[in-house]
Amino acid sequence: MSARTSIAPGRSGRHPAADPSPAQPAHSLDHGEVAARLLAWFDRHGRVDLPWQHPRTPYRVWLSEIMLQQTQVSVVTGYFNRFVSALPDLPTLARASQDEVLALWSGLGYYARARNLHATAKLCMERHGGDLPRDLDALIALPGIGRSTAGAILTQAWNDRAPILDGNVKRVLCRLFGIDGWPGTPAVEKKLWSIAAALLPQARLADWTQAQMDFGATLCTRVSPACAICPLQDVCVARREGRIAELPTAKPGKQLPQRETQMLIAQDPEGRVLLWRRPPTGIWASLWSLPQHEDADEAQAWFDRHLDGDFASARALPALEHGFTHFRLRIHPWLIAVNGPHAAIGDNAGLRWTSRAELAAIGLPAPVRKLLQERTE
Repeated sequence: MSARTSIAPGRSGRHPAADPSPAQPAHSLDHGEVAARLLAWFDRHGRVDLPWQHPRTPYRVWLSEIMLQQTQVSVVTGYFNRFVSALPDLPTLARASQDEVLALWSGLGYYARARNLHATAKLCMERHGGDLPRDLDALIALPGIGRSTAGAILTQAWNDRAPILDGNVKRVLCRLFGIDGWPGTPAVEKKLWSIAAALLPQARLADWTQAQMDFGATLCTRVSPACAICPLQDVCVARREGRIAELPTAKPGKQLPQRETQMLIAQDPEGRVLLWRRPPTGIWASLWSLPQHEDADEAQAWFDRHLDGDFASARALPALEHGFTHFRLRIHPWLIAVNGPHAAIGDNAGLRWTSRAELAAIGLPAPVRKLLQERTE
């Protein structure tokens, strides 16, 4: 732990903080009081009407935690309601087809989460009697569930004792304890896990987990945190030392590479669009998309092999930019009318003709759906 830490893990009682400012004397809290203050704040300001909280079942908690990975609550709510309406429990999810799961997920992004969710449901049917296991190691062994997600499931579904360490909690702990270094490094993360475990209260574990996430998401935000009304302002190292903007330490930056791709929007005389199944690995794995190629020559060669039409008549549409975690993609769409497929090419495992009305029920990458909805209608 940093030498700046004013809340010592494992110690109780009050003691002077290191290097207190003469103009603003610092105070310190034991871990029990940190939890008490945050829980009191949660009782007044916490989010208690989220759809996965009523009823709060292991399945609904798990689904919400997977959806909330790298996605805000305001975005997740609608997807969650639509998902549980179609697939209300774990056995139903396990029996669903991958296409159905991906269609319900379509637009939420990070599609590996949906594939892992589906795979986990099947494994729970095979190994855990159709339920999520109530065990940290068993949960972590399932696809898409890391230590923090497992802790959130255990605390919120069963009120068991387990720490969490999502992005919001990392930010709060780094500021509160004055922890230097990017939280993604093993050494800093280990330190934060130790603090998170030490702060666990004796009761109200579900509320404690939600309180930490809400506190980071709505008050101790990344930009412009509401320090003036923070229940921990008098013991926050970052506030005392004027380092709110510095903590947590940012990830060392690098410029994202730019990639280019060509997408064909081929329409037959009935107005149907040709969709192409993505490979089972890589970006947008197993989703339906548009035929995609690195350059125009490759796109034409594929077109000539598969479709009956004049590639020279293709109309270039405005390019579409889409950002991924590790690169940016510029999509160059081409709209082209075709008579149909060559005799040997029809609907199969990798290609399908789809009407506009059917698109809503198909798992499509968000930029592809945007292309089809906004630029070709």
